[in-house]
Amino acid sequence: MAYRWGFKTEANDLAREVRAELGLDPFDRLDPWRLAEQLEIPILGLSELANEASAIRHLMVVEPEAFSAVTVFCGAARTIVHNDGHAATRQNSNLAHELAHGLLLHPPTPALDDRGCRNWNQDIEDEAGWLGGILLITEEMTIAIARGQPSAEEAARRLSVSRQMIRFRMNATGAEARVRRARASAPNGPTRRRS
Repeated sequence: MAYRWGFKTEANDLAREVRAELGLDPFDRLDPWRLAEQLEIPILGLSELANEASAIRHLMVVEPEAFSAVTVFCGAARTIVHNDGHAATRQNSNLAHELAHGLLLHPPTPALDDRGCRNWNQDIEDEAGWLGGILLITEEMTIAIARGQPSAEEAARRLSVSRQMIRFRMNATGAEARVRRARASAPNGPTRRRS
């Protein structure tokens, strides 16, 4: 994906602003529920709608990977509907992604196109994915993980995200390569054992 010019910087800045408003530093866990409350975006779990349609049971039990979350609109008001049958770490990622749509002011789009197919805008989905990741795992945290303080496992536990999300953000930021380069260019250079 080629993001629009300046998007990654904008996303990092926006994530820092959001964290500052919530009183969080780059190493603190961001609670998507708290952010949603701050943004006045209600969140509904599929289980809350289970009595409304038999399809809900299908999405939660039979085929839980078929649905993660969606933002629905009533005029300009957003509501997030998410699969609360997923693991807590997955729910955090799903919610951060949907909240990113709101923070980026992505406009509503029809669910289906004129052929009855799912309407999908890859550009805005990629932007929401990028910002959602930054909200949960900051660039500063990826550098700290690459330095080994904390470990990836400890960071995943502390931030309430999956190891896959940690790996995604580590790769996206190039944190390990950046730390290697910084160590190699340090005044004494990397230490090597002589045989």
